[in-house]
Amino acid sequence: MMLRYLGSTKNLAGCVGGLIGVVLYLTGVVGWFWPFVVVALYLAGALLAPGEKVRLVPDTSAELRSSLETLVSSVTASRLPPSSVDAVRRIAEVLADLLSHPDRLAADPDLHHAVVRLAGTDLPLSVQTYLNLPWWFAARRASAGEELVAQLGLLETEAHRVAERCYATELDWQADHTRYLRDRDA
Repeated sequence: MMLRYLGSTKNLAGCVGGLIGVVLYLTGVVGWFWPFVVVALYLAGALLAPGEKVRLVPDTSAELRSSLETLVSSVTASRLPPSSVDAVRRIAEVLADLLSHPDRLAADPDLHHAVVRLAGTDLPLSVQTYLNLPWWFAARRASAGEELVAQLGLLETEAHRVAERCYATELDWQADHTRYLRDRDA
C-alpha cells in the first residue's frame, strides 16, 4: 500500500508542492516558517491531485496468454487434424499479441471483452469439444473434424477482425503517411 502511494499522482503532486516551498525559502520569499510552508504546499498538492483510476475488472491478460500457450502445446500433442493444429496456433498468435497490450484493451471495454471471450472461452471450447469425443467416433465421423475446421475458421476471422479494431489507429496513420508521401512528390 505504501509503495503504491509513493508512485501515485497524489504523492508526486505533493512533492512538487513541497519543492516549490523549498524554492520559496531559498529565494527569500518565506522566512523562518518555511517548514510549515513546505508541509502546507505538499498537502495542498496531494489533496488537489486527481486520484488513481479505479479498476474493477481484473487484468487477466497474463493468465490468458499462459492458458493460450498451454492450449497450443496440448493441441500439438493431441489427435487434432494437422490443419486444425495450425489454425489454433495462428489464432493463439493473434490473441497473444492483442493480450500483450493490456493498456489498449483496458481503454476499450468492448475490445477487451471480445479478446477475453475468444481466448478464454471460444477457442478452448471448440478444441475441448472435439477432443472430448471418443477417438474412434471422431475418426468415423468426418463431420466432427469438419465442424472443428469450420469453427476454427470462424474464430480466426473474428480474431483478425478484432485485431483490425485494435490497430485501426495505426492503420489510419499508415494510410495518412502514404497519402502525404504521394502528395509531397506531386
